[in-house]
Amino acid sequence: METHQIRYFLAACQTLNFSRAAELCEVSVPSLTKSIHKLEQQLGGHLFRRERHLTHLTDLGRLMHQHFTEVQNALDAAKADAERYENLHKARLKFGVFSTMPGRHLTSYLRALRAAAPDLRLNIWETNCEELGSALLAGDIDVAFMSATEYGERLRAIPLFQEPYFIAFAAGHRFEQMNAVPLRDISGEPYIKRLHCEFPSNLSKLGVAPPYKDVQVRYMSEREDWIQLLVSAGFGCSVMPQFLPIIEGVLIRRLVEPEVSRQISIVTVAGRPHSKPVSIAVKIAQSMPWNIEGTQTPLTTPA
Repeated sequence: METHQIRYFLAACQTLNFSRAAELCEVSVPSLTKSIHKLEQQLGGHLFRRERHLTHLTDLGRLMHQHFTEVQNALDAAKADAERYENLHKARLKFGVFSTMPGRHLTSYLRALRAAAPDLRLNIWETNCEELGSALLAGDIDVAFMSATEYGERLRAIPLFQEPYFIAFAAGHRFEQMNAVPLRDISGEPYIKRLHCEFPSNLSKLGVAPPYKDVQVRYMSEREDWIQLLVSAGFGCSVMPQFLPIIEGVLIRRLVEPEVSRQISIVTVAGRPHSKPVSIAVKIAQSMPWNIEGTQTPLTTPA
């Protein structure tokens, strides 16, 4: 027997009218009647008894109704499980994140993603934007948070929020007495330089040369925690995005003249069809209140 025969039979049991059952199943009355008749032949007895304009289940029909209801419920559950498996359940999402993505923003996003897709298996890879772009094109990751100034034609970037740059320093530094720091004022300062920093490229968009030639670079590292620990210990200052400070003792003031910011985007490969996990990842990112004050605040705020 075939699954559509069971569906037609159960519809006839529900309506006790072959015309309404055919309408419910979106088939013709002859098709439904033929399928149920074939089912009766396979089972060796009548399932329905017609008396004038009334239709009743036979004893065999009532017995089969019980069994076939269980079968249909099992089929529906199997189909639902298959759809969940195909779309999200045990699905794997390979997510790239650029190295200086604000931690509190990322955590808030991952919490929202987990609520929307609790069974999604998430692999997160952290590196610089250049390597993330290459990994996206190679298919090594599915989607990424990036802050590149340019993406080219092969990547599709959906802007999420802007993040201004600040100067970070330790307590007692002369910048502590300022409400904002003109970029020229960091000239000559001992400086802790972050490798793969996006600040120079964002600065160059404004036609301004990076200030590193005028500062005293004392230390260079990819380790954000080391950079901030050195800043908090007074070894030098460092330019960093507003929401990046995570170490107690790091003070920040906004950079001005000019003001510089970076654009955080969620990035996929242009023209590549989105899987269900990628679609959900993008949808959640677009729905996040990234710039609401009080929910995404820096560790140490300016005076």
